[in-house]
Amino acid sequence: MDVTESDLPGVGKKHEVDIGGGQQLVIVTHNTGTRELYLKASDDADSEKLVELSDRMARLVGTILEGAYFQPVQSDHVETMLAEGTLLEWFAVDPDSPLVGETVASADVGQRTGVTVVAIQRDGEVIPGPMPERTIEAGDTLVVVGDRGSCDDFERLLTGEQ
Repeated sequence: MDVTESDLPGVGKKHEVDIGGGQQLVIVTHNTGTRELYLKASDDADSEKLVELSDRMARLVGTILEGAYFQPVQSDHVETMLAEGTLLEWFAVDPDSPLVGETVASADVGQRTGVTVVAIQRDGEVIPGPMPERTIEAGDTLVVVGDRGSCDDFERLLTGEQ
């Protein structure tokens, strides 16, 4: 995915996202927080304004697009960029994972990989900030925060490749 960022002095930032088929999604983020979305059908076409969103509405739409409310595709691994170099990732715990039956404390994933477990999704419920004595079960989804290398290390630990 190709994303181009440019400054718009006195206005804010512009991001151009290559969405395939020669099309680009152009997002203008104003210093006020307002976002404007444009579609550029081809390189030589003018951009067509699709919608203008307030800061609050843009954040709501962003979380919906990100899959925070509903993830239509079953996936073992989902990631979201929080800040430069910091990821929020969801990892499914398979029945054969070496972490099944471990507590958050005994798994010691922070020391072993550098990630922090910030939540566990279990049976349609979210357990935020799981206590150290919380047991990791098959079928859980562990939500972790860390840099790319730490998340990769955690995935290897979770799958028993480490």
